[in-house]
Amino acid sequence: VPAVKAGRVVYTSGQLPMVNGELMFVGQIGVGVSLEDGAACARQCALNALAAIGSVVDLNKIDQIVKVTGFISSRHDFTTHSAVMNGASDLLLEIFGDAGKHARTSIGVSSLPLGAPVEVELLVRIAD
Repeated sequence: VPAVKAGRVVYTSGQLPMVNGELMFVGQIGVGVSLEDGAACARQCALNALAAIGSVVDLNKIDQIVKVTGFISSRHDFTTHSAVMNGASDLLLEIFGDAGKHARTSIGVSSLPLGAPVEVELLVRIAD
């Protein structure tokens, strides 16, 4: 399922940078997909994760973005994973302000589903 509510926490499944049912880009960051395009993908993944959360709770009930995990498809020598994930983090800060401040992990991988360059999952806390 796209998201699961457990008490005051909602966990999302990994979200790909899909727009109208298609990936924004296919490939690896630094190999056919630029760093800037990767950040745009991370932003879209975060939007899709928020939509998944919205399928189980009212988004207005989010009182803290707790954790963002990003998977970045890249070559073994790519080292700026965090710059890609800033696309997601910046969006969450823009939307939620201080409640958008979160812990984050950025992980480099050799491939992702459907050839996506980025996948993002969120963990959020909701108000009572």
